[in-house]
Amino acid sequence: MRRIISAMLLGTAIALTATSAATAQDKTIKIGVLTDNSGLYADLGGPGSTLAAQMAIEDAGLSAKGWKIDLISADHQNKPDIATAIARQWIDVEKVDIFMDVLNSGVALAVNNVVREKNSILIDTGAATSDLTNAQCSPNTVHWVYDTYMLAHSTGQALVKAGGDTWYFLTADYAFGHALERDTTAVVLKSGGKVIGTVKHPLNTADFSSFLLQAQASKAKIVGMANAGGDTTNTIKQAAEFGIVSGGQKLAGLLLFITDVHALGLKVAQGLNFTETFYWDLNDGTRAFSKRFSERMKNKAMPSMVQAGVYSGLLHYFKALEAMGGNPHDGAKVVAKMKEMPTDDGLFGQGTIRADGRKLHPAYLFEVKKPEESKGPWDYYKLIGTTPADQAFRPLSESVCPLVKK
Repeated sequence: MRRIISAMLLGTAIALTATSAATAQDKTIKIGVLTDNSGLYADLGGPGSTLAAQMAIEDAGLSAKGWKIDLISADHQNKPDIATAIARQWIDVEKVDIFMDVLNSGVALAVNNVVREKNSILIDTGAATSDLTNAQCSPNTVHWVYDTYMLAHSTGQALVKAGGDTWYFLTADYAFGHALERDTTAVVLKSGGKVIGTVKHPLNTADFSSFLLQAQASKAKIVGMANAGGDTTNTIKQAAEFGIVSGGQKLAGLLLFITDVHALGLKVAQGLNFTETFYWDLNDGTRAFSKRFSERMKNKAMPSMVQAGVYSGLLHYFKALEAMGGNPHDGAKVVAKMKEMPTDDGLFGQGTIRADGRKLHPAYLFEVKKPEESKGPWDYYKLIGTTPADQAFRPLSESVCPLVKK
């Protein structure tokens, strides 16, 4: 019996050693950038996100150390069913290890479920819904750049404090818009303000006239735009035609990207307040990366915070794999390692990843410059205020994520 037990223990030890050795020797990685390559969010993610991923691969230096890294990309067309079909194909057939970008909250929540089921990894830099690290949190997902809670508490709170105490929401009718309206409403009410009404519009709307007329008729001091990308730029352009701002109401860009400001031009966008976690001209690190990125973009655009997040998130992922000595192809295990390690890069600075998967870093309240204040191309923002990393996102005390121990 002793011989049998000894043989069994020896066999187990050999098996564990073999498994450990295999992991250490496995230095293959496959990255999938799942984004909007052709729709209303293509400028803020799209090909730019794939470029950011390629730059992260090059800058990590793992290829020179014997790692084999493959990169693929696909267009989810802002449709959750298409996104989940691609996700399953990528995991089951293409053997993709990690999903990056994943713009659109409806898409992200759907892919989040597939990634958890298949024990893959999602570093979401594009979707906004704070549910990814709250009710829908997962041990396989990290929410890297921003979320609706952060946007509401930075932009929304600042506007109420400045006297904008009556609100009317113009909201994209899907998961992202609903989450942003919900989180901003909570802030407005808590700060002593009032929500007069709301109107919801379909994703990728061309004509906002009926929605804007309702907002105008409400007489609310703030028209909160709970939408993004092309929907936001169309809202702002058409609001100017209806004289909403000149009539005394203020537009609140609850989610605005540098690509939106560029599309609008400073004459139209000047004075808008909004929150981001990255801007190309923040410091030497952001400027150095953005210059290299712009030189490689066909339209010479500066990176959005979504694209910057792809680069930053992948760098941290690579560091975790290198620290593990190889790729175990075990999503939850790799994400756990990522949470153990502090984050640090030239784009977002030093930070951490919490138990709920929320990446922490400062949030910046910006105002769009007047045309005469801009010193050159893409010089669009002036910094109004900064929210420290430990205050920018939902406190764990308010979390319902089961990964959070209380």
